[in-house]
Formats: sequence, structure tokens, C-alpha cells
Amino acid sequence: MGGRLRSGRKIASLSPPNKRASGNANDNVKATPKATPKAAPKAAPKAVSKSTAQTGKAGARQQIAKKSTARKGKKVEEVESKSSSEEEDNESGSDNESDDDMKKVTPTPLKKSVKKADSSEEEESDEEDIDEEEGESDDEMKKVTPKPLKKSQASHNDEDAESSEENEDSDEESSTGSDAKHNGFTDENAKWLKPKQSKMALIASDEEQSDDDEFNAESSDDEDDELLEVERQSRLIDAEMKLEQDEAEQEMRRTIAQQTAVFHLPTAEELEDDKNRVVPPSELRARIEDILEVLADFKTRREPGRSRSEYIESLARDMAELFGYLQELVDYFLSMFGPNECLEFLEASDKSRPLVVRVNTLKARRKDLAAALMKRGVRLDPLAPWSKVGLKIYESTVPIGATPEYLAGHYMLQSAASMCPVMALGPQPGDRVLDMSAAPGGKTSYISQLMRNKGVVIANDLKPERQKATVANLHRLGVRNAVTCCYDGRGKIGSQMRNSFDRILLDAPCSGLGVISRDPSVKVQRTIPDVQRCAHLQKELLVAAIDALNHKSKKGGGFMVYSTCSVAVAENEEVVNYLLSKRDVKIVDTGLDFGKPGFTRFEHKRFHPSVALTRRFYPHVHNMDGFYVAKIQKLSDKRKGVDDKAVTENAQDEVKDESMKVVMDGNKNHSTRQVQKGKKRGQSSKVDADDNGEQSNLHKRSKISVAPNAQGPKSKNKKTNAKMTKPRRMKITGM
Repeated sequence: MGGRLRSGRKIASLSPPNKRASGNANDNVKATPKATPKAAPKAAPKAVSKSTAQTGKAGARQQIAKKSTARKGKKVEEVESKSSSEEEDNESGSDNESDDDMKKVTPTPLKKSVKKADSSEEEESDEEDIDEEEGESDDEMKKVTPKPLKKSQASHNDEDAESSEENEDSDEESSTGSDAKHNGFTDENAKWLKPKQSKMALIASDEEQSDDDEFNAESSDDEDDELLEVERQSRLIDAEMKLEQDEAEQEMRRTIAQQTAVFHLPTAEELEDDKNRVVPPSELRARIEDILEVLADFKTRREPGRSRSEYIESLARDMAELFGYLQELVDYFLSMFGPNECLEFLEASDKSRPLVVRVNTLKARRKDLAAALMKRGVRLDPLAPWSKVGLKIYESTVPIGATPEYLAGHYMLQSAASMCPVMALGPQPGDRVLDMSAAPGGKTSYISQLMRNKGVVIANDLKPERQKATVANLHRLGVRNAVTCCYDGRGKIGSQMRNSFDRILLDAPCSGLGVISRDPSVKVQRTIPDVQRCAHLQKELLVAAIDALNHKSKKGGGFMVYSTCSVAVAENEEVVNYLLSKRDVKIVDTGLDFGKPGFTRFEHKRFHPSVALTRRFYPHVHNMDGFYVAKIQKLSDKRKGVDDKAVTENAQDEVKDESMKVVMDGNKNHSTRQVQKGKKRGQSSKVDADDNGEQSNLHKRSKISVAPNAQGPKSKNKKTNAKMTKPRRMKITGM
């Protein structure tokens, strides 16, 4: 195969056939396993057992031993092929063209080192390659073999001994790696570097655990992302509120535990000093709150030597000064309510009530009226579930009492509390109804509205000046079944209109202690004697109204409603209890679902148990004017006080008549006997004398035989010392 150049020098063939064949056959043997960082797993387990590492090292030793034997056989073949190639070059006589063809056919290797002639030099290079491969194999084993997390010192010593033995055994095996490095072959036998199934399971479990943690974190983040902004804010607000509640409870417990100071009640000297100075409202309010705290736990918080009445007096004095009341009114309220409730009542009485209008269903509907007012800039709501005609107005850009709807009579300005008496009365179409105190016509128009303008409504009031407003409102609201009059309810109505009405409404004149927010002058103008005078007038009006009520009404009548705009017991429960003792009536349920029941006992007074069926309304409880409503049913015309006296007088008269008859019968029999005796004797003159004697005896016996109980009371003749004589006329004489 060899050729000669023109210069006469012989060219050795670059790749003999036998050498090429042997080289191709040993390509797989020459490839030394070389671990690269890319081939290593991304995430090695943190702890690998010792047995797994030893089995990996044993397999590596076997592979290196096989490769070293294959390398020695290869060197022997190369020497033999070299000698044979020289002989063939001498014998061959082929020309340059055949050599060129062989060059084309024979592929040249990518990288090849220059061959050394001496075998000693090759052996030295082989030893150096083996040393390099040993270092590389050790580095690869260190990279592949993971370190355990925790190990004892003894295990470290064992590993060092084993690694030294492995280094000695792998000196010869690492020679193949250097050839592969110089020859530039790729690593095809790196399968043994892959971790076993146990290692892969550990790696997979760690990866799954990390994936689960990430998934859980992502899921929680997704849940937070799915929540709306309002929900997030609500959760934050709930958390803050819970924290505030816990802090408030802790603060309260700490305050209760630490607060041991006793409130000092002002003495008489200190009160005199306060009269000379202006006490600020903040100081008065602080003192009131301190007294309320002492009264709440009086046994432990009171000052030694001070009674409860002293604290109540100081509280009443401070309240009267703070809110501007007469002290006797505050004392009266404290007797009705407790100290805390009295303070709430006084505070609520200073606040204005919401503006309320009543829809006139004779001309409009509530829905249509609300829409019309909203178009005019009025902000309103329905009054309450118990009312179908009330509207509560919060804000208005126009005067409510001057709108076209008001002038057309579509609604009436009326408080919520004043609707309750008419609702309790429940008038029916066709009834005869009397409103004893009608002005200014709000309740009268409501009665006509419920009666649908059928029947008769008598609107009475004492003062004609007040009836002008009543007539104007009735005309504006379209009421056609009402008649106005001006009578004193105590006289003519009770006496001349007996049993004339099916239903009666008496909204009696009162002290106005329930409407202080509308008339603050009540604070300083009303006294307890004024309340008692009003109560006396109310009793007279109530008795006259019962007399005018017809209990035999065929339309289910015989009911009346008594109401006041006061919270005083003297004007409410006492008046109704007085009526129960004077007339044959009973108290029935008002039909109102709200309101507090009436008092059955007040101070030392006790009322009939049925008084609890009446209803009370308070500003601090119902956000309405203070009001009282009682519904009464008439049972008969019997008068308890007057009728009992008449019965006793009639019984006494009957006893007198019977005794006189007995006396007269006895005298008559005696006179007849005397007459018969005189006839027998024939002495007529004596008969006349006997008649005169009989008359005198009759007079005597009548005085003796009359029963003492039958005798009437002795009449005392009034004697006057002075003579009443007419004055004499002066005679006029002429000059």
C-alpha cells in the first residue's frame, strides 16, 4: 500500500487495514466513562445508605479492569500490525494513483497523538494516563456519591480506609480514561452514574413534597386572590373588632380590680360654695355618672355614713341644674323611673322627634304621595310596620307644610304617637263618633278617613278660637261627615247627650310632660299642683264621656279611648282607676302591638290589675312623644257611687211606710171596738169624747211605735243672732 515520492523517499501508510479494523473494533472499549456535571442529577438526596455507595464503587472497579485488559491487547495488536505493514510496503509496487484512492477511501481520525517509536516511552505515558484517570475517577465518585447529613467519627474513618483501597485498586483501571481524553471520544458508558431506584424514589419524594408545599402556598394565595376587596376589608374589620372587644374586656376587668376609690358626696358647705359659682356642665355630668355608679353597687361603693336618699337628692339636684327642670319635676320622674332610665328620659326629651306626616287616603295613596314628594327633593321612609299611612321625613329642600300636595289635602302633619288613639278606637263606617277635644282636627280627620266619610263625627272643643283650625283642616282634607261644636264636656254633653254615641275619643287636656321636646317651657312652668288640677279635670271629662256612650249599640259600639300626651301617673292610671270605681266599665286591650304596659302600683298606691292593659309610649324607648292610651268598654248605665246611695235611701223609705201602716192598722182596730161599746151603752155624748181621746192617743202611739232606724236625720234649724229687716224708705217732704 505504501508509495514512493519523486525524491525517492518512502511514505508509510497512515492507516493499515488491520490497524483500522482493530481500531474500529475497540472504539467501544477505548471509551472511558467520564462523569460530567451535566450528567449528574439536578437534586441529589441528602442521605444515601453506605451499602449503596459500596455497590457503586465495586461496579466501577470491574469496568476499569475490563478496559485495562482490552487496552493491553490493543497495544500488542498495534505492534504486530506495524511489523506486517513494513513488509507489505516493501513488496507492494502500487503507484501514486492507488495511494490517492486509498487516502480518499480511508477516513482520517479527528484527533490523534504522535506515536512514539520506543515501547518504553509508551509505557511511561500509559502510567501517567492511568494516574490522571485515577484522579478523575476519584473526583467523579465524590461528585456522584452524596454525603450523608449526620455521621459518626467511626463511619468517617471506615470511609477513608475504603477510599484509600479503592484508589490503589483503580490505579491500573484509570489508564483507559486518559486515552479517551486524548483521543476525544464521547462518553457512551455513563449509565452506571445514574442513581438506583431507591435513590430515585427519595429524590421523587422530596420533589413531590416540595411541589405539595408550593401547591398549598399557591392555593392559599389563589383563595386570597379570589376574595373580593369588600370581603378582605370585612375580614380585617372583623379581626379588628374582635381585638377591640378583647382589649375592652381586659380593660374593664383591670378597671374593676383597680378601682377602689369611693365617691365623695358633696357636703352642705360645698353645696353652698357651688351656689356662688357657675358649675360647668361637664362637672355636673361627671358627678351624675359617679352617683349612678355608686347606686348601681350601693353596698360596696357608698360612702360610710351616707344613706341612699342623700345620693338620690344630690342626683335630682344635679339633673335639674344640668337639664333646666324644676327640681320637683325631676323628683317626680325619679319616683316613676329608675335613676339610669330617668337620665335617658331627660336626655331624650331634649332631642327633637322625627317629622311625620299622615297620608289622607280620601284623596291619595301613600305610594303616589311618596313618589311626588321625592321628586321635590324630600328624603323619606315608611313610618313603621304598624302604620299603613305614616311617612317619616328625614330631609327636605322645600317646606313640608307649604307644598302643593299639602294644600291639596293629600297629607296631614301629625305625630306618630297621636295616631295611636285613633287606631285603638277603630271606628267603623256608619258609626256615631264623638271627639270631645277635637282641635286642631288631626284625630277627627283620621276618624273620618277610617270611616270613609260614612256616618257622623261630632268634633267638640271648648274654645271657639281653636275650632277655626279644625274647620280649615276638615275642608282641606275633604271630610264631609263631621260637625263642629263648642260645648263644655263636663256639663251639656254628659247630661243632655246620654247614650248617644257608639264610640268616643277623649284626648284630654293635660300638663304636656310627654311633649317637652316641642314645648320646652314645660320644664319651668309646670308644677305638681298643676298636674293634680289637670287630673281633676280629666276625671270629670271621663265620667261625662262614659255617660254619653251607648252600651246597647247594635254596631258593636260601647267603646271609648282615653289618651293624654303626659307621662304622669296622676293623669293616666289614677284617672282610669277612678273611673272603674264610679261606673260599670272595664278596660280592654288596645290592639297595639308596641308600647309598655301601664303601672299597676305607684309608690303606696295600688291600681286595678286590668290597668296593665293600657299602653305607655316614651321618647327614650320608642322615639316618639310621651303618650298614654287606654281603651274602655261600657257595660251598663249603673252608677256605682250614686246608685248605691239611692238604693239605701229607698230601703229606708220602705221601712218607714211599712211601720206607719202597722201603726195605722192597730189604731183603727182599737177605735172600732170603742165605738161598738158606746152603742151598747147608748151614750152618744161619750162617743164624741172617745173620738177626741182616740185622736190624742193616735198621736202619742205614732211617736212611740216608729222604728229608730226608720227615722230620718234630725234637721238642725239654723239660728241667726241678727235680725234681717228691710231698710226703711226715706220720706221726702216738701219744703
